[in-house]
Parts: sequence; structure tokens; C-alpha cells
Amino acid sequence: MLKGISFDVNSGEHVGILGRNGAGKTTLFRVISGRLAADEGVIVTPPDKRVGVLSQLPVYPDGFTGEDVLRAAQERIVKMGGEMEELAAKMAAGDSSADTLRAYDRLSAEFLRLGGYELERFRDTVANGLGIPARQRDQEYAQLSGGEKTRLNLARLILEDTDILLLDEPTNHLDMSAAEWLEDYINRFKGTVLAISHDRYFLDRTVSRIIEIVDGKPEFYSGNYSFYLTEKRRRYEERLRQYEKQEAKIAQLQKAADDLHLWAFMGADKLHKRAFSIEKRIEKMRVTDRPQQEARMRSRFGETQFRGDEVLVAEGVEKSFGDKRILSGTHFLVEQGERVALIGDNGTGKSTLIKMIMGLEPEDAGFIRLGPAVKAAYLPQTVTFEDEELSVLETMMYEGKCSQQEARDRLAAFLFRGDGVETRVSALSGGERSRLKLCMLMRSDINLLILDEPTNHLDVASREWIEEALSDYGETLLFVSHDRWFISRFATRVWAMGGGELRDYRMGYEEYREYLERQKQLAQTAAQKAEKPKKEPKKTPPAQAKSAARLEREIGQLEEKLAENERAQEAASTDYHRLMELSEKHGELAERLEELYRQWEEASV
Repeated sequence: MLKGISFDVNSGEHVGILGRNGAGKTTLFRVISGRLAADEGVIVTPPDKRVGVLSQLPVYPDGFTGEDVLRAAQERIVKMGGEMEELAAKMAAGDSSADTLRAYDRLSAEFLRLGGYELERFRDTVANGLGIPARQRDQEYAQLSGGEKTRLNLARLILEDTDILLLDEPTNHLDMSAAEWLEDYINRFKGTVLAISHDRYFLDRTVSRIIEIVDGKPEFYSGNYSFYLTEKRRRYEERLRQYEKQEAKIAQLQKAADDLHLWAFMGADKLHKRAFSIEKRIEKMRVTDRPQQEARMRSRFGETQFRGDEVLVAEGVEKSFGDKRILSGTHFLVEQGERVALIGDNGTGKSTLIKMIMGLEPEDAGFIRLGPAVKAAYLPQTVTFEDEELSVLETMMYEGKCSQQEARDRLAAFLFRGDGVETRVSALSGGERSRLKLCMLMRSDINLLILDEPTNHLDVASREWIEEALSDYGETLLFVSHDRWFISRFATRVWAMGGGELRDYRMGYEEYREYLERQKQLAQTAAQKAEKPKKEPKKTPPAQAKSAARLEREIGQLEEKLAENERAQEAASTDYHRLMELSEKHGELAERLEELYRQWEEASV
């Protein structure tokens, strides 16, 4: 699988690991983390660096809750605090030895660096950022879903304060806001990151170097994912030019050798020797094989002639499930050729709205209707077939209503070839099921294509194929997706669901992000203006002697400021950027408080 891979990763680098499914990416992580022994070679990590891995979900003791998982990540810091208390007790009892004082100073500095005075706040910040609600933290870990466990263990990894992060598909099961929080965290993270991901937007924002595993060997790209795409294409074209140049030279020499052999047969026997010499030269030149590109699916969505602008209309739509309101008084009009991205956190009702549009779920009030000439095709998030014990070929023939030869031809365009067409549908992976369903959808002449998470379960090559197929589709597109690369490429309009509302933004995804960022900055500026300015106490030079009484007053003032900061963090628990600002300020105040306590101890002697 891996063939003599060698590479260095410098401290602080953020590296993306790419490769087709089965290329050995996860195996590489297992070897780096020591969970799997290499057949040959060595893995060297600095002995003082802690390695954290997000891949397999760990097993916790019976009865462990989500909160227990988060607290367990901070055990090292809690233990450090206990050691500080023991040393403080020794000093209070009269132990003033140099060793004790040095040990306390060292522990105190490390405890402060690791945020030991704000462990609970850091847990809340990470949990809120990754979208882990209080009910999941209180619930038993064993009862959580796979996605909920993944979020918790990603939070655990962040809280453990490791120096080297190995992240295997870290944005799986994260909604867009949580993925963005993670990206911001990684961009602030000073340690080393190696990330395996199919999330191209995530890679573009977080890594500065790409290592792709091809046929068990590494290929290196010194840039983010966008750079990788451009450079990979350039390298392929360069290798193709070299190969074609080599083949042209070989053809020229072969013709010369053939001519010499012909002339030798006509009486000039000595020319055979020259011809054999040229042929030996040709054999030595054949060192470059024709460069290969990965097999690509080749098909296009059919389209029908559409007349009329009205594709999809909603008036006064309302929908609830019990006390949870999904939509309230929603109106919209979608016109021909628009590409609408439906986004929002998990559980906001995106798939429910799609089902309502397709007539699979009733509205509580109002109506949704398609235009009179609209023919829609729908790819659901969970793909099912009428009889999953049939083979891929049989399913295509019966559900696609086509002959065996036509079914084989269409399946071949979607990379179902050879014995693969005899595979039972029930044995297909999620990505293969989506591919088979798309194969059927592309047969129809459609003018409204509705996709619910179309790139879920797909590797990068399959995602790129869907994008290539959609790029030639000129009719109306409505899709639900967490794949921000996909959204950024196709959306001309954004519907954001949340809080029982559908907010309509007639702009592309990048413009939408910029708009939200401007709105956040305006709100923060307004909040800052509304705050009353408070005078900061004058900073006293460390060298200046202070009375114990004066130090006590300053300590009281500083403790009050810390309490105010903590209340402000609670109020801003869902605003990541504000939280980070307050957290940094909290650290500065805590550090100053530690210094005042030290001075107070000296002044009280």
C-alpha cells in the first residue's frame, strides 16, 4: 500500500494529505501515531511533542457522559493544579527551598499557559463552537450517534492541548458554522497539523502544503488545495508534452532504422549494424510511460426545452413538528436558470423543505407549487431502490426502463464496469448508491434538479465529476449542501434556514459570507460604543515596592474585572470571535493577578 514514503513536516506546518480511497492515508496516520508498526523505515517525532489523533472513536468506561469525555481531556492540567496546591501547602508550612520554589514557578507558568484558571470556560467555548449542546454533554457517551461522538472527540482533541494534530476527515458530521469555527481554530493553532479531508474548502482555508499519495508514493505541492489543482494539471500537461516529444523522436529514429534495414536487404549488408545500433538507442529512450489521468465518469444531465420563468413558487408556507417551528409565513419565487443553495445548521429543516417541494411532506399552511412546464428530478440524501437484492445492471434495466445493452453503456459511463455491474445494490457504498441514482436521473429531460447533500459519501474525484456534469447543466438547480467548495462554485442565490425562518440572499456564497462578516463587525462596533468607558487602574512598575494593603485593593479590583469578563463570555457564548477576544483578555488579567499574588506574598512576609 505505502511504498517507501519519505517526507518531513516542520514544526507549525499545516499539511493536507490527499489520495484516492484505499491509497493508504489512514494507514499512514496509524503508523505516525504508533498504532500500527511499519514494515520498513522509521517515524521520528520530537520526544517533547504530544500527538493527538482524530480517527477511530475511542471506547470510554460505562456510564461516561459527554461532559466526562471533555473533562478527561483536561486531566493533565487538573493534575498540575493539584501539584501546585501541594507545593503551596509546603511553602505555607515553611518550605522555602530553592527546589520547591523552582518547581512551583515552573508549574505555575505552565498552568497559566494552558489556561488552568479557565478550564470550564474553555470547555464551553470549544463545545459551543463545534455545536455540542448541553443535552449531549449530559447524555451517556454510548447512547450518542456516530456524528455526535465524532464532534465530542474532536472537542476532546482540541482540549488536550496537543502539539501535533492528526485529523482524519475532521469536518465530517459538522455543519457549516461548526466547520468554520474549526477552521478558525486551526488557523490560530501554533502547532503542527496533518489533515486528511475530502472537504476542499476546509483544505483551502487551513493548509499551506499538500502531500498526495499516488500508487503508494508521495507527491508534494507547496500550496493550498487551489494551488494543488492548478499545479497537478500543469505537471500532467508537462509530462504529456515530454512523452509526446519522446515518442516523436522514437518514431523518427525507428523510421531511420527501418530504412537502413531495407537498404541492407538491397545489398548494403553493413547497414544492418547501424540499424541495430539505432534500435538499441530507441530501447534506452523508452523510459517515460504515457502519463495517466484517473478514470472519469463521462455523462451529462439531459435538459428539456423550458418556456416560462416561473419554476417554483411558495406562498405563506408554515411547518412545525410539535413545538419546533421549521417555517413561518415563508414566501419565495424561483425563476429559470437560478442556482439556489439551501444552507443551515443540522436540524433546521432543510431536508423537510425539499420533501415539501417534492410533495413528499405536507405543508401545515400555505402552498408550494412547481411551474406548469416544470419536470423535476430529485436525489435524496438517503438513496434507496425498489429491490436492493437486484444487481446494479438489473436495477438499471428495470427502474431505468432500458435494454441490457443500453444499461451497460450508461453504467460504463458512470464507472460501473465488468463484474461491477453484477454487484447487488444492497452491497454498494453510499457513494456508489448516489452514483447509480444519478445515472438514472441523467437519463431524463429535466428542467429542475433538486439535490440533497449530493457530495456526501463521495471522494474528491467523484465530487469533481458531479461538478463537471453540473457545469454544463443550464436549467434550474436547488441543492442542500454542507460542501462549501460545491456551494461556492454553483450558488447564485443562498437560502439560509434557522430559527423557523428562511432568509433569502440573492448573491453567491462568497458575497453572502462577506455580507455576514460586515454585519457582525457593525454589530460589534455598535456594542462597543454602547459600553461605558471604564478607567483602567494605573499600572505600577514591577520594581516599585507596594504595601500589602494596596496590593490587596488591586487584587480585589482585578478579581472584579475577571468576574466581569466571565459574565461577558457567558453572554457571548455563541459568538466565536467575541469569545476569543474576551478569552485573550481573560488570560492577560489572570496572568496579572498571579503576579499581584506573588508580590502580596512577598510584602506580607
